[in-house]
Amino acid sequence: MERNYYSLPKLTEKEEVLEVLKNGTYEEIMILPLSLGEFFPDWKFAQNTCLKLAEHEDPAIRANAILGLAYIARNKRILEKKLVKPVILRELKENTDYQWRIQDAIDDIATFLKWKIVNV
Repeated sequence: MERNYYSLPKLTEKEEVLEVLKNGTYEEIMILPLSLGEFFPDWKFAQNTCLKLAEHEDPAIRANAILGLAYIARNKRILEKKLVKPVILRELKENTDYQWRIQDAIDDIATFLKWKIVNV
Protein backbone atom coordinates (compact mmCIF):
# COMPACT_ATOMS: atom_id res chain seq x y z
CA MET A 1 0.00 0.00 0.00
CA GLU A 2 1.41 3.35 -1.02
CA ARG A 3 1.14 6.04 1.62
CA ASN A 4 0.40 9.58 0.57
CA TYR A 5 1.02 12.51 2.85
CA TYR A 6 -0.84 15.76 2.41
CA SER A 7 -0.85 19.06 4.21
CA LEU A 8 -4.24 19.33 5.78
CA PRO A 9 -6.39 22.09 4.34
CA LYS A 10 -7.33 24.70 6.94
CA LEU A 11 -11.07 24.67 6.57
CA THR A 12 -12.66 27.10 9.01
CA GLU A 13 -16.02 27.88 7.39
CA LYS A 14 -19.05 25.57 7.33
CA GLU A 15 -19.68 26.40 3.68
CA GLU A 16 -16.22 25.07 2.75
CA VAL A 17 -16.88 21.83 4.58
CA LEU A 18 -20.32 21.41 3.04
CA GLU A 19 -18.83 21.97 -0.41
CA VAL A 20 -16.28 19.21 0.14
CA LEU A 21 -19.01 16.88 1.38
CA LYS A 22 -21.12 17.64 -1.68
CA ASN A 23 -18.54 17.87 -4.47
CA GLY A 24 -15.18 16.83 -3.02
CA THR A 25 -12.88 14.26 -4.53
CA TYR A 26 -12.23 11.00 -2.73
CA GLU A 27 -8.94 12.40 -1.40
CA GLU A 28 -10.61 15.60 -0.15
CA ILE A 29 -13.32 13.63 1.65
CA MET A 30 -10.70 11.24 3.01
CA ILE A 31 -8.74 13.99 4.76
CA LEU A 32 -11.74 16.16 5.68
CA PRO A 33 -12.25 14.67 9.17
CA LEU A 34 -8.56 15.16 9.97
CA SER A 35 -8.71 18.79 8.90
CA LEU A 36 -11.87 19.31 10.94
CA GLY A 37 -10.27 17.82 14.02
CA GLU A 38 -7.14 19.86 13.61
CA PHE A 39 -8.43 23.27 12.56
CA PHE A 40 -12.20 23.72 12.63
CA PRO A 41 -13.22 26.17 15.37
CA ASP A 42 -16.68 24.71 16.09
CA TRP A 43 -16.01 21.36 17.78
CA LYS A 44 -19.66 20.28 17.67
CA PHE A 45 -19.99 20.87 13.92
CA ALA A 46 -16.69 19.03 13.43
CA GLN A 47 -17.88 16.15 15.63
CA ASN A 48 -21.21 15.86 13.84
CA THR A 49 -19.52 15.93 10.44
CA CYS A 50 -17.14 13.17 11.52
CA LEU A 51 -20.12 11.15 12.75
CA LYS A 52 -21.78 11.64 9.37
CA LEU A 53 -18.61 10.47 7.61
CA ALA A 54 -18.51 7.45 9.94
CA GLU A 55 -21.60 6.27 8.03
CA HIS A 56 -19.84 6.45 4.64
CA GLU A 57 -19.75 3.30 2.49
CA ASP A 58 -15.93 3.40 2.24
CA PRO A 59 -14.18 1.80 5.25
CA ALA A 60 -11.09 4.03 4.92
CA ILE A 61 -13.22 7.17 5.12
CA ARG A 62 -15.07 5.73 8.12
CA ALA A 63 -11.77 5.00 9.85
CA ASN A 64 -10.53 8.53 9.16
CA ALA A 65 -13.80 9.86 10.57
CA ILE A 66 -13.01 8.08 13.84
CA LEU A 67 -9.47 9.46 13.72
CA GLY A 68 -10.96 12.92 13.15
CA LEU A 69 -12.87 12.47 16.41
CA ALA A 70 -9.59 11.70 18.14
CA TYR A 71 -8.12 14.91 16.70
CA ILE A 72 -11.07 16.84 18.15
CA ALA A 73 -10.50 15.17 21.53
CA ARG A 74 -6.83 16.17 21.42
CA ASN A 75 -7.34 19.74 20.23
CA LYS A 76 -10.65 20.75 21.81
CA ARG A 77 -10.79 18.31 24.76
CA ILE A 78 -14.48 17.64 24.21
CA LEU A 79 -16.80 15.17 22.47
CA GLU A 80 -20.34 14.01 23.21
CA LYS A 81 -19.75 10.57 24.67
CA LYS A 82 -23.31 9.27 24.20
CA LEU A 83 -23.15 10.07 20.46
CA VAL A 84 -19.54 9.19 19.76
CA LYS A 85 -18.81 6.06 21.76
CA PRO A 86 -21.40 3.77 20.07
CA VAL A 87 -20.08 4.76 16.62
CA ILE A 88 -16.50 4.12 17.65
CA LEU A 89 -17.35 0.72 19.11
CA ARG A 90 -19.30 -0.25 16.00
CA GLU A 91 -16.40 0.66 13.75
CA LEU A 92 -13.93 -1.18 15.98
CA LYS A 93 -16.03 -4.31 15.62
CA GLU A 94 -17.05 -4.04 11.96
CA ASN A 95 -14.25 -2.16 10.18
CA THR A 96 -11.65 -4.90 10.39
CA ASP A 97 -9.45 -3.55 7.58
CA TYR A 98 -8.75 -0.39 9.58
CA GLN A 99 -9.07 -1.73 13.10
CA TRP A 100 -5.52 -0.60 13.89
CA ARG A 101 -6.36 3.02 13.00
CA ILE A 102 -9.57 2.93 15.02
CA GLN A 103 -7.71 1.48 18.00
CA ASP A 104 -5.15 4.30 17.76
CA ALA A 105 -8.03 6.79 17.80
CA ILE A 106 -9.59 5.05 20.81
CA ASP A 107 -6.30 5.25 22.67
CA ASP A 108 -6.04 8.98 21.95
CA ILE A 109 -9.64 9.68 22.99
CA ALA A 110 -9.15 7.69 26.19
CA THR A 111 -6.00 9.68 26.94
CA PHE A 112 -7.36 13.16 26.24
CA LEU A 113 -10.92 12.74 27.53
CA LYS A 114 -10.31 10.08 30.21
CA TRP A 115 -12.92 7.79 28.68
CA LYS A 116 -12.89 4.05 29.25
CA ILE A 117 -13.35 2.44 25.86
CA VAL A 118 -12.82 -1.25 25.19
CA ASN A 119 -9.46 -2.24 23.67
CA VAL A 120 -8.90 -4.93 21.06
